[in-house]
Amino acid sequence: MAIKITEECINCGACEPECPNNAIYDAGAEWRFSDGTSVKGMFTSKSGLTADADASQSAISDEVYYIVADKCTECVGFHDEPQCAAVCPVDCCVDDENWRESDEELTTKKDTLHLII
Repeated sequence: MAIKITEECINCGACEPECPNNAIYDAGAEWRFSDGTSVKGMFTSKSGLTADADASQSAISDEVYYIVADKCTECVGFHDEPQCAAVCPVDCCVDDENWRESDEELTTKKDTLHLII
């Protein structure tokens, strides 16, 4: 599964620099598949979104920090636990019940986002 940030977020920003996939963005900020990854050119995400990796995508939230589920690997392959949840002072980084993935799927996603060249 991916992690989501709830409305209880106080916009402290502690989570953003901890994400190894650069999947966390400030409220209202546009995002890109290429941000913090090795993705280039046209890319199709697990959810089926196809876009140029460098093309700006609309912000998911304009109220609080948000996590792009198509980039979130729950830190699989990097850390033993999701780092956003570990550093969140108000425990608002929680499992996204609408986005379920196995460890194998998360590993595959991580490998897709961070190609070894």
